Amino acid sequence: MTVEKPTLSTSLVDMPKAEWRAAIAAIVKEDGSFEDLGRRHFAAFIEKGPTLLVTFETMQGMHALSDMAQPLGWEMLQAHGWSHLCLASDGDTWFRAPEVIDHFDSLIDDAFFDAFETVLFYGAGPCGYAAAAYSVASPGARVVAIQPQATLDPRVTEWDDRFTDMRGLDFRSRYGYAPDMLDAAERAYVLYDPQEQLDAMHAALFTRPNVTKLRMPFMGAALQTDLLEMGQMAPLLKAAAEDTLDTLSFARLYRSRRDYRPYLRNLLDRLEGDDRDLLTMALCRNVTSRMRARRFSARLNGLERRRDKVGAEEG
Repeated sequence: MTVEKPTLSTSLVDMPKAEWRAAIAAIVKEDGSFEDLGRRHFAAFIEKGPTLLVTFETMQGMHALSDMAQPLGWEMLQAHGWSHLCLASDGDTWFRAPEVIDHFDSLIDDAFFDAFETVLFYGAGPCGYAAAAYSVASPGARVVAIQPQATLDPRVTEWDDRFTDMRGLDFRSRYGYAPDMLDAAERAYVLYDPQEQLDAMHAALFTRPNVTKLRMPFMGAALQTDLLEMGQMAPLLKAAAEDTLDTLSFARLYRSRRDYRPYLRNLLDRLEGDDRDLLTMALCRNVTSRMRARRFSARLNGLERRRDKVGAEEG
């Protein structure tokens, strides 16, 4: 029986890890290259157009966030004809393996990034750290980092108790401290929710003249997922690549949160927790006027009954 060769249109869902990895390799080798980088990493490159998107992704994230279990960058490749370099990790590694460092050294030696007119690095969380840290390999690149850590070096971020088991990783050698590595970038964007204290503290460490911090208040701790579900990830990356992303254009993009139920629920929880009854009523009226939302309707009815009761008692 002839086994059909996988393509960019092939769903990789439910494949065992080895088979999935082999499928990725087969797809990219048509117009690019695949390289194993030790036991937990690989690099998959597809060459198309003069814009190169460099994404840092986990294998688990690709399966969770893509309907086809493919790298995030393949959507941009197919929609806009971009070239794409995917650095993949098995789990959260912050891409601190010697093989990954050596790979970027080789890309520099080969003047790999010089072949492209525009280079955009992207990642979220530990992958956001890596996008910022390794962007120095391509001076003049642009960077989009969602909730990035600056470092896990306890000498600098001992206040972050989320990843204590990873503090043994080497964050002091080459490509180590992500904020410093952004000095070579043309422009970088750090997205975070200021209500998430540890994310906000890391974001503060990225304060640089060439870094624009884009705030997503009341959105929570999974901003990459939220942007994908709102349909705003592709427009965000496209704007960054075309150098049209700024606080105003992001504010317009971020207006989509008004129809995004997880955000609306987070905002309702915050207003209720602060006992802001008038604002809670205003929010509930706005939401129920635009969509079916039982929780908001019930909360509005309860607040209105309580208001009427207090008014009657005072009268």
